[in-house]
Formats: sequence, structure tokens, C-alpha cells
Amino acid sequence: MPSSLRPFFEATGVAVIGASANPRKLSHGILKNLIDYNYQGGIYPVNPGSEDILGRKCYADIADVPNPVDLAVIILPAPATPEALEACGKRGIKAVVIISGGFKETGAGGTELETQCLKIAAEYQMRLIGPNCVGLVNLHNGLNTTFISGLPDVGGIGFLSQSGAVCGGVVDLVQGKKVGFSHFLSLGNEADVTETDIIEYLGDDPNTTVIAAYVEQIRDGRRFLEVAREVSRKKPIVLLKAGRTSAGARAVSSHTGSLAGSYSAYQAAFKQAGVIEVDTVAELFDVSMCLDFQPLPTGKRAVILTNAGGPAALASDSLSAHGIFLEDLEVDTREVLRQHLNPAAQVGNPVDMLGGAEPADYAMAVKQLISDKNVDIVIPMLVPQSLVNPAGVAQAIVDASQGSTRPVLTCIMGDISVTEARLVLQGNRMPMFVHPESMGRVLKAMLDYADWRSQNIETITPLTNVDRSAAEKIIRAPGASKVFGEAETRPILAAYGLSMIKGGLATNPVAAATLAEEIGFPVVMKIVSPQILHKSDVGGIILNLQNETEVMAAYERMFIDIGRKMPEAKLEGVLIEQMAGGGQEVIVGMRRDPGFGPLLMFGLGGVYVELFKDVSFRVAPISEKEALEMINETGAGKLLRGFRGIPASDLDAVVSCIQRLGQLALDFPEIAEVEVNPLLVHTKGEGALVLDGRIILS
Repeated sequence: MPSSLRPFFEATGVAVIGASANPRKLSHGILKNLIDYNYQGGIYPVNPGSEDILGRKCYADIADVPNPVDLAVIILPAPATPEALEACGKRGIKAVVIISGGFKETGAGGTELETQCLKIAAEYQMRLIGPNCVGLVNLHNGLNTTFISGLPDVGGIGFLSQSGAVCGGVVDLVQGKKVGFSHFLSLGNEADVTETDIIEYLGDDPNTTVIAAYVEQIRDGRRFLEVAREVSRKKPIVLLKAGRTSAGARAVSSHTGSLAGSYSAYQAAFKQAGVIEVDTVAELFDVSMCLDFQPLPTGKRAVILTNAGGPAALASDSLSAHGIFLEDLEVDTREVLRQHLNPAAQVGNPVDMLGGAEPADYAMAVKQLISDKNVDIVIPMLVPQSLVNPAGVAQAIVDASQGSTRPVLTCIMGDISVTEARLVLQGNRMPMFVHPESMGRVLKAMLDYADWRSQNIETITPLTNVDRSAAEKIIRAPGASKVFGEAETRPILAAYGLSMIKGGLATNPVAAATLAEEIGFPVVMKIVSPQILHKSDVGGIILNLQNETEVMAAYERMFIDIGRKMPEAKLEGVLIEQMAGGGQEVIVGMRRDPGFGPLLMFGLGGVYVELFKDVSFRVAPISEKEALEMINETGAGKLLRGFRGIPASDLDAVVSCIQRLGQLALDFPEIAEVEVNPLLVHTKGEGALVLDGRIILS
């Protein structure tokens, strides 16, 4: 646990700098919250214009505040903040929350102010949360430095947000619903303390069982990946990422560059770190609540217990869509249900007890289903009827589920009539939903996390057959181009152990014919030009040349045709390569993400890659297992494993290629993009050949 963050959550005394006696001021709300939520440490309003506020002695300056005080909350106009921060540093305070806005979110002037604050904090070894935030709450000790009205219940969810407004909305959303939180905080501009710092802190916090986060941007992606991967082994991280569009991805110089948007890096990092990504605010807290309240499922076999067929059908569809199925119940279970339920009840799966089912029926059935060996997940459902009390059914489910090692998720449809039932269930740590279709996605998240937790941590084996110095001579040669076509890329890839199709460079028709004779017919001819990256788009590839005469004629024709289409292009010669045999064409690429670093891509290769967009991503470096997961996520992976009589391809060779491109990118940070397209994959045990490639430097 980062000790420098402890005063933010375990402060022995808090100074509110800029505290106001005016109830309409935000600083008044902060002081009031500290008092109202029974914070037991020192509370010190600081304002030279007041003697006391809310019955607390007011101090003219932070220097006058008595001990103990180890946290300051500044809520002053932005231009006055650096001076107040300097005073905190001189006072010896090591943790400061800057609530005020008016910093980098406002432009150049605000950015300068924020930079000034950071310099002051560094000088005095202070940590800052904010600016432009709403503060934080530790619900277990009443330390509330926010101005938000109301608080959720105390529990195990640690929630962090880069948006203060989201914090306020979430409080209103969950308040009074028995969804419990350990911490609640906004980070604002993240001038110093980031989401990764807080995740690391909450990872060691004994009161936090689940970490929930609303994130807009992660600046240091590699540190996030490292920290989140470690924390997720101890407790789940559930994350909602805003701003998913790829508008920020401007690189279009390769297929990889155009397909690997900024959100792709986030998705890859979340998978590699075991982070549970969700799509909505509602899902963020549904998943977090279930992970906090219930054990992880050990399998995908669910049973639905209901008093109405329609909602059960909706729930069944949702479960099926997320890979969860309804298993047949044991014979003994069905027999007991048949003996105790309405003779017309259906005792298969779903178990439909019909509309007259009462609390005692639910209690009996839930007990039977929990003990059935064919059941991993129990889903009781109720559509309220005029003669049935939803709260009574809820209590029956609670009583029958005591001590269950299987997760029990209840759905009681409705709104007004189910409020008391929700309090009964969630007050006893049993999640309740009002929409039948909600549970499939939530259970899928729980199953995915359980699967990730069960996997062994794989070490990444160092690669052999890598000649870094040979690659460096080309990449870092004086006056080297920023764009390496296939001719320059071939020796670089070969230096990193990739197998290349037999070929070479020719700069005139006679040399091309001679080289073709040496390679052996038939051959392929490819144009070499720094201005032409996609050769097939301009007629820069001619296949199946059978003799020297055809080679020389093709050379002359290619130069004339391309010269007319692209008179500005510098034509440096052609590559003559052996015609490739049979195999599956795939693409392997890398685009350097500004936050996460080398982002590896795998997918269906050839000219159709951007049409079908059958691709997957991971952040380098990756293990063999992670590379296989990349492959298996795509349709191209299905082809490689063998499809409808097609023999299985050499997956090991593809894994090696992905890992080697990742190592190349890590070794040379100046590489912005690298792409192998196509990589021709032969049958199992016969390897893979690079047929084309390019490298782009930053």
C-alpha cells in the first residue's frame, strides 16, 4: 500500500482552507460533511475573515492550525491556490486535495497554474488529488472531504472516478439501495495522484473487496497494466471506460495503424490485466455489487426458479447469449419439487411454480436447487402478484440461501412494489435485479473473472535467434528514411528470427531476370519505392512470372505504368521473390500507443484485412499463452486450427512471429509501426514465411 496516500484516507486532522460560513458555498458543504458524518479527527476551518464556522474555531492561516493535521483541502480561486499550497508545504502537510477548478481544463493559463502547483508539491514532497475534483470519502471512518449531498451505505466497493459529476450522480443512483462502499472519490485533473495510484492503494485496503472505476484516460498505460494485473489477482477491478471512439488514431500509413485505434490499446490492456470492462454505469455497479455480495461461480450451469414463464424466457435468452446454459436437474431434485409444488408446476429448468407461488414455495425450492450437483448458479425470479408479498418472498430466498457456496442472483420485476424486497435482499448481501435480461452480462463478467483468477501466471521466455545489432545498423543508420519498405524491412525481420520468402532487390531489367533465374521460376515482382506502401493498389505486384523474358518485360511495363499513375514516386527497383506455395495468409502488426506502448495486432491477412477487420490486440510483451489467445479470438484463428477439411496450420510459428515483432518494438522505441502482411502459415510443423512487410519510424 503506497504510504504517501494514507493521509488522504486515514488523516488524523483535516484543514479546510477557504472554509465559508455561507451555506451556499461548496467549502461550507465540505466542512459540514466532515462534521455530519462523524469524522473523529481534528477539523480545522481556515479563513482569516471568520472566528468560527459551524461551531468550529476558524484559523487565519494554515500555520496557526494545531496538531494533529496531515490533510488539507483547498477550495480557493485558482490563482490563490499556489500560495496556499506553499503554506501547506511549510506547515509540513503531506497530502492536499485541491477542489478548485480553473486549471489545465481551462487552457494555457490554467495549465501554467497547475504546473506551478506540481513544482511546489515536489519541493515539499506533498501528494495532490485534483485539482478540479469533488474530493473523497472513506465511509468506514467518516472522512468526507466532498460537498456531495448524501452518501451510499458502508460496504466493500471502492469507487474512483475521473469525473466529479459522475460521482454525484452515482451517489444519487445507489443511495438507499443497500449497495455498500468503502471509499468514494474523484480525481479531477490527476495532476499528481492517478487512477493507478488509487487502484494500488485500494488493492491493499482491508475494507475494500471490489474496485469500481470510471475512467476517461490513462496516461501511464504501462504502469496501469502492471499494477492492475497484480491487484486483480487479489480482488476484482470493474471499469467503465468513456471516450471509446478511435478519433485520436491518426496513423493510417499501414493496415495496423488504421485498425489499431486508441481504444484498442485499452481493451487489450484490460484483458491482459484481468480488468472487468463494462459498458454502462448501471452495469458497473451491478457487476461490482454481485462480486462484493456473492461467491464467484464455479461453472456455467444455471437454474431459473420463477412464478411466470415470460420473464424466465427473457432471462434464458440473456444467459444463453453469454455462454451460460440451463442444465437438467437431478432426478431426486425434480421429484422433491414435484411432491411439494402445485401439481401443474413445471419442474424442469426453468422451474415454473406458477403465479400462486408463495414464500414457502420459494424457500423450499431454493434449498433444493442450491444442493443440486448439476447447478452452479441459482436465479430466483418473481413477478409480483396481488396475493404475494415481494418482501416475504425476498426474505424466504435470503433464509434458504444462507451458507450457499453457489451465487444466488434474484430478479423481482417491478418498481414501486419491490422497494422493500430490494432492501431485504441487498441488506443481506444478495443482489436483486428488476430486468430479467440484466443477469446474463453480469454473470458472464463474474465467470470471466473467475476464469482469469484460476489461470497460472505465465513467465515470458526470452527469445533466441535475435541479432539486435544487425537490425540497429539499418534502423539507426545515418540519414535513414522514416519509412522502410519491404526491401529494407526484410533484413530487419530476418535479424529477429522471422523466416523470409526467398528474394532480393534488382535495379534494372537484366538484374531482375538474372536474380529470378537464381531464385527459380515462377517468381513475383514487387515495386520498390518509399512513396508506395500499398503496392497492390497501384499495380506494383506481378505474379507468376515464368521466365527471364517475362521478367524483363514486366519490369519495363511496371515502371511505365506506375510512372504515369504516380509521377512523384521515386522508383528504386523491384523485389524478385519466389512464388509462395499454399498456406493461410494472416497479418501480424504493431502500432505504438502513446500510453501503453507497443500494441500488437493479429488477424486475417492479405488485401481484405481492412474490409473484414478480423483482428485482435495485445500490449507487448506477451507470453505464448497470450499470443494464442489473440489468435483464438479471430476468425483467422479458426482457419489456422483447421476448418472443414483444411489441415491445421503451424500455430507455434505464428506465436513466435507475434512475440518477435513485440520484442523488436520494445528494443527500438523509435519504431511507430511495423507490419507483416501477409504472413503465409504452412501446415503444422512447417513454419511460416513473411511475404511482405514494412516499418515506419516515429
